[in-house]
Amino acid sequence: MVTKFYVFLEINKLNMKIGFCGTMSVGKTTLVNALAKLPEFKDYKFRTERSKYLMEMGIPLNTDSTVKGQSVFLAERASELMQDKIITDRTIIDVMAFAKCSESMYYFEADDFCQFASYMLEEYDYIFYVSPEGVEIENNGVRETNAEYRKLIDQNIQLLITKYRHRMKNLIEIKGSTEERINLVKGTIFS
Repeated sequence: MVTKFYVFLEINKLNMKIGFCGTMSVGKTTLVNALAKLPEFKDYKFRTERSKYLMEMGIPLNTDSTVKGQSVFLAERASELMQDKIITDRTIIDVMAFAKCSESMYYFEADDFCQFASYMLEEYDYIFYVSPEGVEIENNGVRETNAEYRKLIDQNIQLLITKYRHRMKNLIEIKGSTEERINLVKGTIFS
């Protein structure tokens, strides 16, 4: 019986939904791309930023984001949660934070949106919050490079994490170099 339990645990470790949340330009995509090269995650699907594609479709981003625009981002995150063995560089928390910081959404719209979205948080096996500590903003031609806006997004992510922590299975903060972050992720998941 004990052997069956451990086999069940090992199988579950192979079918996890893992998301990285954090403000812009903290290295989430870099980290996910690095994990994709590791043999431990060879059977996983990896999803990374598609903001440029969405912007080209005319979907407003950042401070201009609307309820419809954030709904598109939420649908992307929800579609990821419908898969097993997924690692993504964005989570529902990120979508919620951008909704809260949108200048185009009413306060009550953002609150209702976040409340609705929060019900999906429990589907992540792990959410890793990537700290902006010590990371400079890089301009990729799409993301906002305003340091105050970046800080505002991070503050809202932290507030949302606090408010909806009860809906999350495992929340871990990570920081440091990409290599240090990889070691923290592997140590957490495979310990």
